[in-house]
Amino acid sequence: MVQEFFDTLALQIGPTDFIDIAIIAFIIYQILRFIRETRAEQLVKGLLILIVIMVISGLLHLYALNWVLKNLMQFGMIALVIVFQPELRRALEYLGRSRFLRGRLRAGDKEKAKAAAAAVAGATGYFSTNKIGALIIVERDVTLNDFSETGVILNSDLSAAALENIFFKGAPLHDGAAIISGDKIRAAACVLPLTRSKDLPSELGMRHRAGLGITEVSDAYAIIVSEETGVISAARDGRMNRFLDVKALEKALLDIYLSDSEPISNGIFKAFEKEGGHAKKQ
Repeated sequence: MVQEFFDTLALQIGPTDFIDIAIIAFIIYQILRFIRETRAEQLVKGLLILIVIMVISGLLHLYALNWVLKNLMQFGMIALVIVFQPELRRALEYLGRSRFLRGRLRAGDKEKAKAAAAAVAGATGYFSTNKIGALIIVERDVTLNDFSETGVILNSDLSAAALENIFFKGAPLHDGAAIISGDKIRAAACVLPLTRSKDLPSELGMRHRAGLGITEVSDAYAIIVSEETGVISAARDGRMNRFLDVKALEKALLDIYLSDSEPISNGIFKAFEKEGGHAKKQ
C-alpha cells in the first residue's frame, strides 16, 4: 500500500514540481534569514506560540479562547504592517538590490575602490588617534539625497585630507554627518534620523544614535568615531559593531567595495559580516 502510494506520487511529480519546491524553499530561507537580522525575530516566535495555542484550543474545544485568538490574529496582521513598516521597507529594498538585478564591477573601478577604502580608513584612524568626533555615511543602493540636502552640498573628490578638514575641531562643517556617494563626498553637516533602539549603551551619544538611525531607514554604511574615547564603530542594517581597528576597517571597506558587484559610482558596500572577528557587537 505504501509502495503504491510512493509509486503514484513519483509518476505525478515532474521537473516543474521540483523547480516549484526549490523556489518556495529559497523564498522561505531568505525570509528566515532576513528575520534573524531584525527585531522581527522575537515577534515571529511570539506569533508561532499564539498559533500553537490557537490550534490546541480548537482541538480541546475551548471555543471562547479560540475565537479570541482568531480575531486577534486578523487584526494583529494590520498592526504588524504599521509597527514593522521600516523592516518591510528594508525587505523590499533588499529584494531590489539582489545581485542578479545589477551589473558587474568594472576592472577600472578596482583602483578607485582601493583608493576610497584607504582614504576613509586613513581619515578614520586620524580621528581615532586624535579623539576627533566624526560621522561618515557611505551611500549604497538607496540614495540619500533627502539627507544630503539637510547639509552643505560639496560633490568633492574623496580623500583623507578632505574628510579631515571637514571634521577638524572648530571647522564650520564638523557638526553633523558627511555623506559619501561613490568616490565623491556628496555633502557634509547633514542631519540624520536618530535610532529608535533602546538597546544602545547609555554612554553612546547623539553621533552614534544618528549613525545607527540612518541604517534603520536605508542600506547605508555608517562609520562613527567617539570624540570622548576615540573608539571606532560601524553600523549597518540597524546593527552596530564597536571597537574596530583601522586595519580591520580598511579590509572590511575594501572587501565590501569589491564584493558589491557593480560600478563604484552606483553604490557600494556589501559584506558587513566580515568585521565580526574584529569587533565587539552591542
